[in-house]
Amino acid sequence: MAAKVFDEMNSGTDGSVRVPYRGVADWLARTSPERLEATRREVDLFYRRHGITFGAYGAAEGSETTIPFDIIPRVIAYDEWQFLHKGLSQRVRALNAFLTDAYGQREICRAGIIPEEQILMNGEFVAMAQGLQLPGGVHAHIAGIDLVRVGEKDFYVLEDNVRTPSGVSYVLENREVMMRLAPELFAAMSVLPVADYSEELLATLRSVSFSDGHEPNVVLLTPGHYNSAYFEHAFLADEMGIELVKGSDLFVDESRVYMRTPRGPQRVDVIYRRVDDAFLDPLAMRPDSFLGVAGLLGALRAGRVNIVNALGNGVADDKSTYTYVPEMVRFYLGEEPILQNVPTWRCDRADDYKYVLEHLSEIVVKEVHGSGGKGMLVGPTSSKAEIEEFAALLKARPDNYIAQPTLALSTCPTFVSQGVAPRHVDLRPFVLSGKKITIVPGGLTRVALKEGSLVVNSSQGGGTKDTWVLAPDAPADGE
Repeated sequence: MAAKVFDEMNSGTDGSVRVPYRGVADWLARTSPERLEATRREVDLFYRRHGITFGAYGAAEGSETTIPFDIIPRVIAYDEWQFLHKGLSQRVRALNAFLTDAYGQREICRAGIIPEEQILMNGEFVAMAQGLQLPGGVHAHIAGIDLVRVGEKDFYVLEDNVRTPSGVSYVLENREVMMRLAPELFAAMSVLPVADYSEELLATLRSVSFSDGHEPNVVLLTPGHYNSAYFEHAFLADEMGIELVKGSDLFVDESRVYMRTPRGPQRVDVIYRRVDDAFLDPLAMRPDSFLGVAGLLGALRAGRVNIVNALGNGVADDKSTYTYVPEMVRFYLGEEPILQNVPTWRCDRADDYKYVLEHLSEIVVKEVHGSGGKGMLVGPTSSKAEIEEFAALLKARPDNYIAQPTLALSTCPTFVSQGVAPRHVDLRPFVLSGKKITIVPGGLTRVALKEGSLVVNSSQGGGTKDTWVLAPDAPADGE
């Protein structure tokens, strides 16, 4: 029998509306379907006019589209957010400690908690990053931690994103859209703001400069306008008031990085890069890269420029490394994990592999380094042919996959063609780590728009919602 799905609005006592959603429920009761549809069209028009787009996976080269935005917000009570905030801070502190250790003495391996080959043989391990002493010991300056909810009090971490997590621009733009198009709903509810994210991001970037002698000069390095997240790169650079640069705009001289400007070379202290590791430096990494800067890694090792996020972070958000994060919390922090992992089978282990192969129709299988909803099988919604095809891939490379049970993800009311209906959601909060940890209230809620679908990724047809964290003086369950 299928697990009962937690409806975040309508799972109150006796199926009533939960207290945090009462304002939303009242608004929906007063608003006609025609008005909701008109508002949805206004949102789409706003996004197109403002160029808020992404390059859809599988679309023609250079083709861009808007991410579907649902006008019914997701609501999180303040006490729920406090719990998540504490758990997210703890998890990211442990991940940063692990990355420092992984590229240092690897004490966690010496303690027998993580096999050393899990680090050294990882496809995302960057040997040239070993021994780096980064400011504050921070490697994951910007982390996107994907969470799912399966009950009133049950949240799980689905995966950690500490390489170049994307999506925060939609958090900010979704909020602006909602404030413009549903001011009466904002007036009825007390919602924590997200508008200071860009200011906090810039402060975080400046705080991790190697140099204390002057105000650090920060730039955002983009692969260019053909990248699927280019809108976000341009948006964040503009919001922070920093330069958006490509690799050809920068050069290295005597282990310092400079930006070419009409007024001559300008020194660069921190690079917020949205370019993958392999393309950052053609001298040290891929020689065919035109996206990076020759000599950049030398400048990093000399302590004259910092790269955010740090080089080689993929060893920490590898889906097989994910299984060790609770132990990282215990080892590095001496604490019990606040946020729990989803139970996970590792297909590089014989017993796990056997179980997964025998239960493909019941579980979710993912590539260890997969992202964007690609390279995965959702067994319960897959055809027999799809399962057989995926089984062949699994047999060829068992070590390349992990598997998890099919969770009954919570649902939120969503405006679809049939009207208002529940759809499955997840949540990606963004955690900033520098001299302090800052988390914008809420984060990016992604919603699976197809009925019954559990795949929320925008590249696979998912949409987004504005995420409202209620202020402490707002009503909460039980009051």
